[in-house]
Amino acid sequence: MLSQPLNSYKVLDLSRVRAGPTAVRQLSDWGAQVIKIEMPKNNSDDDDKIDTSDYQNIQRNKRSIAINLKHNDGIRILKQLVSTTDVLIESFRPDVKHRLGIDYETLREINPRLIYASISGFGQTGPYQNRPGYDQIVQGMGGLMSVTGLPGQGPVRAGIPIADLSTGLLLANGILIALLERHSSGQGQYIETSLLAAQIFMLDLQAARYLVDNEIPSQAGNHHPTTIPTGTFRTLDGHINIAAAQQSEFKRLCKALNLENLSLDPDYHTAEKRSINREKLNTQLETVFSTKSTEYWINELNKESIACGPINRIDETFADPQVKHLHLTSHIEHPKRGDMELLGQPITMSRSQWLIQRRAPQYGEQTREILNELGYETNEIEDLLTRNVVYTSC
Repeated sequence: MLSQPLNSYKVLDLSRVRAGPTAVRQLSDWGAQVIKIEMPKNNSDDDDKIDTSDYQNIQRNKRSIAINLKHNDGIRILKQLVSTTDVLIESFRPDVKHRLGIDYETLREINPRLIYASISGFGQTGPYQNRPGYDQIVQGMGGLMSVTGLPGQGPVRAGIPIADLSTGLLLANGILIALLERHSSGQGQYIETSLLAAQIFMLDLQAARYLVDNEIPSQAGNHHPTTIPTGTFRTLDGHINIAAAQQSEFKRLCKALNLENLSLDPDYHTAEKRSINREKLNTQLETVFSTKSTEYWINELNKESIACGPINRIDETFADPQVKHLHLTSHIEHPKRGDMELLGQPITMSRSQWLIQRRAPQYGEQTREILNELGYETNEIEDLLTRNVVYTSC
């Protein structure tokens, strides 16, 4: 029987937007018991987002309790939850959590085993610590928009919220490391990361080009900035991606295109020379690619073991037979949408399984249920609701 390896861990989610919930999703899909701590509603827009596809995607596998953390009794409830919690994830500004009295130093006194994880735009300290930070702002500040897009095009954002997503994934990684460390030390610890730090980490080879070689990377469009030929070429009916930068790959590519003379051309004898003469080489390759369909070239190049593929729309991606074979999605029932398909985890394990077991909760949907688990009687729960200490949609 396949297991859910994190099902013994309890997580409190006080995060907002996307980065924090991304981290939580990495835990909840593998079984962690997550309680989403909702704040008092600011406006009716909060109701409109609950049934959106994105909300269902990012907030699944959680229960929800709505607490007024500006009320002393609300803080008391949160601290009761913290006493038996393994992980708390939050994205408040640094000053807010201290003002509310829910900072790490305070909560560790209640639960020394607590792993407290903070996400912010720019870090918990430093000159930008209290600035609001969002994905696109950080894509720009973190250098990504300067290397994305066609040469001379001007700054271009990535088509997905890459700063948010990478921050969440890295924070989840840090939480799992802390849980492993706790097995030996018996102690929790404080973890923090930021959108800016994560985005700069994701620069990877582009950062190395600057830090090691003192080279400032620029936009290279759909062609790889250093390994040639790797990029996108027009075909008779669309485009194709290829990657044939190694010398043996380049020779096989030239053979498949009936361009053996290119592999003998001194301008293309080495990877360095192909990089220097990249524009001339790419033009010669595209002249041939444009004479046949994408499907034709994919078949021909695969015969020569040349990495290649089409440029799919999202619908074409999910219709691809290999994507279907990988079983990357899961179905769940929604009261308004009916059967709903959501993207799952890209990891397969021999004895463990990710699962999407709960749709995203309504605002405060499990408030009564969770308070009852804490030992509150029905009359006490109704009193808390009447005094606006907690809220529920049910």
